Amino acid sequence: MEYQKLSSKDLLKIKTLGELKASGYRSTSIKEELRKNLILKIQQKEQVFEGIWGYEDTVIPDIERAILSRHNINLLGLRGQAKTRIARMMTLLLDEYVPVVEGAELNDDPLQPLSSYAKELIKNKGDHTPIAWWHRSERYSEKLATPDVSVADLIGDVDPIKAATMKLSYNDERVIHYGLVPRSNRSIFVINELPDLQARIQVALFNILQEGDIQIRGFKLRLPLDIQFVFTANPEDYTNRGSIVTPLKDRIESQIITHYPKSIEIGKRITAQEANLKGKPVDKIHIPELMKDLIEQIAVEARNSEYVDEKSGVSARLTISAFENLISAAERRLYLNSEENTVVRIADLIGVIPAITGKVELVYEGEQEGAGLVAYNLIGKAIRTLFVDYFPSPEQKKKEKEGNPYVIPLAWFGEGNTLDILASQSDKTYKSSLQQVPGLEDIVTASIGSLPEIEKEFFMEFLLHGLSEYSQLSKKMLDTGLQFKDLFSSMFDMGASDEDDFEEEDY
Repeated sequence: MEYQKLSSKDLLKIKTLGELKASGYRSTSIKEELRKNLILKIQQKEQVFEGIWGYEDTVIPDIERAILSRHNINLLGLRGQAKTRIARMMTLLLDEYVPVVEGAELNDDPLQPLSSYAKELIKNKGDHTPIAWWHRSERYSEKLATPDVSVADLIGDVDPIKAATMKLSYNDERVIHYGLVPRSNRSIFVINELPDLQARIQVALFNILQEGDIQIRGFKLRLPLDIQFVFTANPEDYTNRGSIVTPLKDRIESQIITHYPKSIEIGKRITAQEANLKGKPVDKIHIPELMKDLIEQIAVEARNSEYVDEKSGVSARLTISAFENLISAAERRLYLNSEENTVVRIADLIGVIPAITGKVELVYEGEQEGAGLVAYNLIGKAIRTLFVDYFPSPEQKKKEKEGNPYVIPLAWFGEGNTLDILASQSDKTYKSSLQQVPGLEDIVTASIGSLPEIEKEFFMEFLLHGLSEYSQLSKKMLDTGLQFKDLFSSMFDMGASDEDDFEEEDY
């Protein structure tokens, strides 16, 4: 039977070089292998990079063109843009199994051996040379570029212990201890954050990429390594920490620019896919679609904020972590109140502040404000942005002499009433607190069509937060939640307020 028609089970039965030759096996480079399998998947209309959302019309076609061109690839983009994940998924384009000379450290092709070990073994045993089968999941190597990475790490070095143990001269090729790159022969090799690699180390990659030569301590070896290189880089690194040296950049045939999700919908799909909700009582926690939009909008606001370093970027990990914290805030409330079910609240967004503060890099002005206040401000801006998608603009209604729906609830607060929304409030207390504010329910019912009954109080709270963001109400951070009160009366309390309270009036 022809090699190409053999099943994985039949392939694994081939144990020697002679049996491999008899099967009709022909050597194929890894770039040809990737190209062949990609063509097959395209023809069969199969998804190659499943679960990579938002790149269908931009990044993925560029990657496919690079693979078809047999190019090494540099993925250039800000943090959290799935660059490493894409590289790892390229292994799915490899053949399920490939043969290697058993025990060879360079994963030698039995028909095209590279190492002295494999050549000597084949010379002595011929068709009886034992072979092993290498699964595609193992044909992937990854190295994070850090300033301490050496040429020995990547390429190799002379091993004096091996020379002494084997009683070999330093002129013997067998004294070489190969680095990660040679050991990744016939694999996908990824170097993350390439600009962080020192220039002299980058130079060591020149010949490997183009000519297939390596030099180790005076040894000049002709090793036509068979490697698919994938590099990742952050454009900010080009100015902050280092750069890709020009000759190396010239040898990387395709540079592909990645990007953040271009819509809220794509962001939600990524967050839903990546969030770790294992073991959480998600069936007992109702999450309105608006809340999912708010989580994504926080990241959008962060990317546009004057307090956040735009060159550093805002990773998709921000929304994933924020969503996980949001669910945990509702989960905690379930346990505290021994309730069966709950609905997430706008006030639960305070619980996502820790997920934001560690994911944004602040400029000087942001550092002066403080990470906590910046995070609180981003949440407020997200609420303000989405508020007018559901309710009339408070600014516009304030200009109109008649028909302002917000007059009644604002008047109630103007009479000196306050409303506390606490993180641990039971659902019953939460609902009764909102229901005591006159006019809220009427505005929500009139503004939102097909409003699910379970989300009514959620939108009533959202309405209060929106009025606060449009400077119609005062919103103050409490130790255990939030307090709403009349904006005018709150001005008399400003002198006694502390910056750490995150009062909206302070920013």
